[in-house]
Amino acid sequence: MAPTAEHGSTPYPVIRPMLAAIGPLPDEDEEAAWAFEAKWDGARCIVNTPGDGTLRLVTRAGNDATGTYPELAPLGEQLRGRPAVLDGEVVVLDARGRPDFGLLQRRMGVVNPRRTARLAMEHPVHLVLFDIMYLGGSLLALPYHERRSVLSGLRLRGPNWSAPAYLQGHAQQAWEASLQGGLEGVVAKRLNSAYLQGVRSPEWRKTKHLLTLDVVIGGWTEGHGVLAGLPGSVLAGVAEPAGLRYVGSVGSGLSDRERRELAQYLAVIPMDRSPFINPVDTMGAHWAEPRLVAEITLTGWTSAGRLRHPIWHRLRPDLTRLG
Repeated sequence: MAPTAEHGSTPYPVIRPMLAAIGPLPDEDEEAAWAFEAKWDGARCIVNTPGDGTLRLVTRAGNDATGTYPELAPLGEQLRGRPAVLDGEVVVLDARGRPDFGLLQRRMGVVNPRRTARLAMEHPVHLVLFDIMYLGGSLLALPYHERRSVLSGLRLRGPNWSAPAYLQGHAQQAWEASLQGGLEGVVAKRLNSAYLQGVRSPEWRKTKHLLTLDVVIGGWTEGHGVLAGLPGSVLAGVAEPAGLRYVGSVGSGLSDRERRELAQYLAVIPMDRSPFINPVDTMGAHWAEPRLVAEITLTGWTSAGRLRHPIWHRLRPDLTRLG
């Protein structure tokens, strides 16, 4: 039995979230054994209730987020009389109904009651419930499809929460639907998988959509330690009619060889001012003439127009102008 914590007068288990491993979608010959869910671009949240109408929300890091999302409190009433622990993702939806992590960031970590109340009106969250691990007794050992049946039977619906159905055995259909819906990707979960709390298991796989983008390098920042003197990251921009707009820095994915090559290229095209038309919020920037073009991947854009999870792919010599 998991350890318990007191909330109100009734104990309930303290359960840490099961995590998905990064991996490809199951092949066509094995997809019948898998369920497919949308990968939401939000914040993981464990929902705890002793069944007395109250609710406690815990982040993946173990922090109490109950006061941060007051609009989720009425969910406790729907679970009255049923001590439970559920798993889900907190998201903020944009005007098109798509998750916007930048908007969610404005909500995260806020504890002042007046401010949380105001933010709940401006940027209300939605809790997507996708698992249940306890309902008056442990469900951890039950297979995924049975836990989902229990969750569905609770009929949890409200203005700020839902428990969407999963798709069984159709990986490509789930992939295309998530792409059309502007979602981050797909999570595949083996139908017979138990809930392994605190474990990153291959029984759950997450696959993200990636965008490819050509960016112009307008500068760089120096690396640390063994990367001293070499580019730790490059400052990326996209060309617009008004000029080069800074969209973020890219360091992940660069090999040591590529850093040395970039250092050689950047050494011959230095500038004494920024080539970007907008401010660059990076300390210790070295500017460069915007001649180098690189291909990167990203998972999307932040609400501030910055790259989200950018990863270096390659320099584009066919588009680079050094001569």
